[in-house]
Amino acid sequence: MGIAGRRMLMGGAAACGLAPPLARATETTARQGGLQARIRAHFRGMPGTRAMKIWAPATASGPELLIAENAGEQLFIGSAIKAFVLCERLRQLDSEDVASRIVANQLALDESVWSADSASFNPPNLTGKVSERTAMEAMILHSDNTATDMVLKATGPDRVRAFLAEAGLRNSLIPDSTRSFFAYLLGAPDYRSFTWAELLAADDKPIVNSPLNPEQSLASSAEDLVAFYADSVQGRFFHHAASLQEYRNVLSLGDVIHRVLPLGGSAFAKGGSIDVRGYHALCAPGAVFLAGRWLYFAFILNWYSAAETDPTTVARYLAAVQAAMVDLYAALG
Repeated sequence: MGIAGRRMLMGGAAACGLAPPLARATETTARQGGLQARIRAHFRGMPGTRAMKIWAPATASGPELLIAENAGEQLFIGSAIKAFVLCERLRQLDSEDVASRIVANQLALDESVWSADSASFNPPNLTGKVSERTAMEAMILHSDNTATDMVLKATGPDRVRAFLAEAGLRNSLIPDSTRSFFAYLLGAPDYRSFTWAELLAADDKPIVNSPLNPEQSLASSAEDLVAFYADSVQGRFFHHAASLQEYRNVLSLGDVIHRVLPLGGSAFAKGGSIDVRGYHALCAPGAVFLAGRWLYFAFILNWYSAAETDPTTVARYLAAVQAAMVDLYAALG
């Protein structure tokens, strides 16, 4: 509720006496019902399968807010899984000097990690050593897949999977690397050892496997994503405050923040998407601290379209997420 709303209720209470608890609860339920209806209306008519979960825990200043739709369904989330990789890597380096460690750690930038869609590290034109912090930032800010494979190689994909299992995120999947994922989509029998040269040679080959699959995928559910953000940004996976600070620092660079979130509040997020012929996905999950309250959210859309790109649906969905977040900011701020 905004300041104007609080003043109106305070004025009414002074003139008429405090409303009984049942009346206040009924008013809260009606207000939240209206908010839920407005948010759902933003997404009406979208193609494919959509899922969302929005959760703001109760505080002294406001009741719990919970809105969910298909929240338990596993869907493709693309680069949103990079937040899982970041979290597990910082768990491995968890210490009071983690900030200096990720600067001192030098990761190899070479053919062993080059991957598609890597505008920042620009393979094969850049080689050498890169600080782990620079790779983490490129992974989250620019969604650079080469940077992702560098951090994932240092972390170990099985270690990330073990972390997801330990955290109870049963619908969440990561590939061995982004390059392995691309190779699997192309039907390569040796997708785990697929080379950069093979990836370049396969540029015009068709996709034969679905992006959402049990073998090499980037998947989760709205339920898992909200649980993950609610735990990770509160530091429940770290022992040292410095590690939480670095985690928040990097996630505050998330590429999805400027695309769907209004100004105001402190935001931590990493989005994801895919466009291949016949299959498309968008995912916008994260956490916001606004007016003394935490808000956790995950919006996912998976849909089929014969075209390789579908900019109309992308624009509609991002506009719907933006509108929903504007409504949420107004309700909580």
